Amino acid sequence: MSPTRRLTTSAAALALLTATGCVSDGPGGPNLVIMANVTDRVAMSTVITAFRESHPNIRVKVTYADTGVLQKELPRQLKAGKGPDVFTVWPGSGNPASAETLADNNLLQDLTLHRYAWDLPEDVMSVAGSGGHIDIVPASYSAIGAIYAIGALKSIGGRPPTTFTQVLDLCDRARKHGKVLFALGNKTPWVTQLVSYSLAAGTVYATQPNFASDMALHHTSFAQSPWREALQKYLQMNERGCFSRDPLGTTYEQSLDQVVSGKAVGVVQVASALAELRSAAPGISLSMHALPASDDPAQTRMPAAVSAAYGLNVHPAHEKEAKAFVDFLASARGQNLYNSKGTTLPAIPDGTFKSDPAVAEVARRQKDETTVPFMDQRWPNSTVQQVHFQQIHDLFAGTTSVPSALKAMDRAFSDSTLN
Repeated sequence: MSPTRRLTTSAAALALLTATGCVSDGPGGPNLVIMANVTDRVAMSTVITAFRESHPNIRVKVTYADTGVLQKELPRQLKAGKGPDVFTVWPGSGNPASAETLADNNLLQDLTLHRYAWDLPEDVMSVAGSGGHIDIVPASYSAIGAIYAIGALKSIGGRPPTTFTQVLDLCDRARKHGKVLFALGNKTPWVTQLVSYSLAAGTVYATQPNFASDMALHHTSFAQSPWREALQKYLQMNERGCFSRDPLGTTYEQSLDQVVSGKAVGVVQVASALAELRSAAPGISLSMHALPASDDPAQTRMPAAVSAAYGLNVHPAHEKEAKAFVDFLASARGQNLYNSKGTTLPAIPDGTFKSDPAVAEVARRQKDETTVPFMDQRWPNSTVQQVHFQQIHDLFAGTTSVPSALKAMDRAFSDSTLN
């Protein structure tokens, strides 16, 4: 075992993790039960510690689960009248545990009258609920991009690329130094989407920012759009040796471990992965940048939007305590704590937050409006994302083609009856 804490653990251990330091069941049980995404463990743990200091009489039990587990199990638990008091919810409408999907099924408590709901930026409000209601507490504004370990990047004589040609050249340079440019954990289903989102930001959304609306109006389709170019470039990067040797056999945790161990120069991930990497390797220097999809830097865009968000069970076992927690999370202190440890930006900005240097480009692009929404937040049903996961898997397995993958996504998009 190296001096740094390694990230690779068994899948069973990662399916459900109990947070260190939080009160588990004792006499009388906890007063508040929270479930969050494993990728947000560092940020949420920080907020819970501060919340318990200001609410010493509230005992908290928090568990962390992988995205796939949350999206599958949370809706099932909530429909059965069970589930945690507060839990991860995805903004928008793109998956089974998204704000609109859960709200439309009457599984989220309406939070419109909470004070924080009056101060949400317009783009945040648009993905925070259904039917004009606010149904979640947006916690962070995050991004998807290329995270580089600066030491590893310098060791191969490279710098963050600003064109797609430079990306491919940097892949060659990394291989000559016995590394890969990007670790890729496509064995974990949700990871499959990140590179394609990053590339489509430039190939599609730089010139068609309202692509989802155009799709709904039948003015375009996945198959007839530059999404084809984005997926072709994804495969081109794989063929060029840009990624881990066996992406379909590599998990999210193993991909981060490859960066920590120096086998990979970086990883295309959500910004919250910065905190996970730092937790595993204290002192590591990291920097996040957009992944160029063309040779025109002016066309480069970065997917960025509300990322982590939390909902309140419509029938919470501990309603008073749950409301106190969501209000704390929405406060300036809660937002700043969550994002200072999570290397993201507050979803409810108050002007007091100092962004982490690692996400300086995210903050700049947010200000310059060279970001685009996370694609699935604008999709009309939760099936498109699941089909996307599977099609990327099949592309890497060699069992489908880019045209066939996009046609499958078009069929999922057009079926508005699916949730």
